Parts: sequence; structure tokens; C-alpha cells
Amino acid sequence: MAEKLHPSVAKVSAVLRELGATGEVVVLTDPAPTAATAAAQLGCEVGAIANSLVFDADGEPLLVLTSGAHRVDTSLIAGVAGAAKVRRASPDFVKAATGQTIGGVAPVGHPAPIRTLVDTWLAKHEVVWAAAGHVHTVFPTTFDELVRVTGGTPVEVE
Repeated sequence: MAEKLHPSVAKVSAVLRELGATGEVVVLTDPAPTAATAAAQLGCEVGAIANSLVFDADGEPLLVLTSGAHRVDTSLIAGVAGAAKVRRASPDFVKAATGQTIGGVAPVGHPAPIRTLVDTWLAKHEVVWAAAGHVHTVFPTTFDELVRVTGGTPVEVE
């Protein structure tokens, strides 16, 4: 890629290489802050987009990589995480936990490891697309690779 990468994208790209991920970061023409906008630009099903949703689980960050076709059941996730309360994190909480801004949060490249849950529904897709640290970037991966590079736990999220 010839153009200079945003610092968070450069970090995500480097971490993906270090972890042996096979996909390269793709820069999109338009921003893709939602699964629907990403799927439209990539020409794939919305369910093949791995939304990176950060939750506040009793004050600790919890990253849920969910299919763009799903909504996360926070009660279910609280039970899986062993948390008394799980709620959507504020933009400031997300930025502090991931170093990235909502709409472009990648599954990797955070300042410290974040407990991660991966929606089993993503396994239905041969190629899964995830954000790469900025609203204009994504990378292709697979369900198994996503679980491996994040150290995530496969779960049903809805």
C-alpha cells in the first residue's frame, strides 16, 4: 500500500503480520462505520462482517466480535463473561481500551489484551471481514483465524 497508513492501522497491520494472519489491510473508498456500509462496499453479505463491539463488563472492557447480522444479547454475554452487568461502552471507554475509535475498532492492536468473545455465526462464512483500526479500513480473515489471533472464545451472542 503506497499511501501512509493511519497510526492505528499501521499498528493493526503489524500485529496481524506478527500473529501470522493471512489477510492484507484494504483501504475503502468511503467510510464503513457499520456492517451494512462495509458489506455494501465489499460486495458481501452483512453477516460476513465481524462487528467489533466493546462492552463495559463490570468496569472491564469486553470485546464481542459479532456477525453484522446479529444483535448482542447483553444478558447472555454477561452470563458467559461472569459479569454482573454488561453495557455498551462509551466512546471514551472504547478509545481507552482499544486505542481506536468506534466505527473502526479492530479485533487486535490494542494497548493491552482485551477479553474477546467471537460469534459462532461467523463460522458460516468462508471469508469474514473485520475493521483494521480506522473507519476506512478492513481486512479479510476466517472465523478460525479470528479466534486464534484474538485468543477469543467462540460463543453464541443472541
